[in-house]
Amino acid sequence: MDKINCLESRPSSRYDDYDPEQDGNKNTKFADLIIDGRSLYQMLKKYDLVPCLGWGSEENQRQMIDYFLLKQPHPYMYFRYPIMVCPWCGDEDCGFISVFIEREGDIVIWKNFKLEPEYKPIHLGPFYFRWRDYESAINKTFGTAGIQ
Repeated sequence: MDKINCLESRPSSRYDDYDPEQDGNKNTKFADLIIDGRSLYQMLKKYDLVPCLGWGSEENQRQMIDYFLLKQPHPYMYFRYPIMVCPWCGDEDCGFISVFIEREGDIVIWKNFKLEPEYKPIHLGPFYFRWRDYESAINKTFGTAGIQ
């Protein structure tokens, strides 16, 4: 383990207020994950996906939180989870970025980011978080953009 990373969440959106690209596009609002002061959304923006946390139906938001807190495995990816999804619908069939999440004692590890469905490696991480801080940051994402 290199170092313990700091994870926070904060409300964000796909476009800035004056971004001309938002015209005619869905300006999805979501919970951005901030790792050591850097936005995960901005780090992966070139893939035109958004973080999966903080938006969508109440059921979907709770399921995503349960995945990230390792309360349940993903139905077909096991300990890989969608972390960035389609900004229009959040559906994995549109393509997504997954991450392998594991817990070793008091440490949560994010590693092996992949662009799906091609399973193409994305050179990011690994990241190490203290469980207490991680759990708090993930739980705080609920309802960030409201319930749709």
